[in-house]
Amino acid sequence: MRSRVLILASLIFIAACSSSNHYSSLNRQQVAERIDRNISEKDFVIDVDRALPAQGRSVSLSGGYSLRIHNDTVYSHLPYYGRAYSLPYGGGEGLNFEGAMEGYRAETGSKGECVISFQVKTKEDRYTFNITIWETGSANLTVLSTNKQTISFTGKMRLTT
Repeated sequence: MRSRVLILASLIFIAACSSSNHYSSLNRQQVAERIDRNISEKDFVIDVDRALPAQGRSVSLSGGYSLRIHNDTVYSHLPYYGRAYSLPYGGGEGLNFEGAMEGYRAETGSKGECVISFQVKTKEDRYTFNITIWETGSANLTVLSTNKQTISFTGKMRLTT
């Protein structure tokens, strides 16, 4: 019984490692090209692993938090840690929403990184997103809000096409 559990755990670990964005099967140039293509097509996901509130310590996140851009729509499933200046009754949605993206801009930074910015207006707040994605797929995401303190996240861009 114990050996079956170990085998099953090993298979799950191997599957998780091999499906982690397929970065390991690509060379640096191929990764950079896929990242550029995903950004220009406005079709990408950033999986976040750490939250960096404006005050306090950083928070390590366990899977499931992400920001998805698809065409002109933003799908935000992010936690919020920090001070809110104004909230609807019951606490509201926080950074969990789907909304139309406005003012999407993607530019190349001074060190070859891609710098993306856009705004989203929800029924609760107006957000400005600033995203930096390096050619390795590492990403930094900063969310500025009208009614909340700024929060940042680190993570990795999920390769799609």
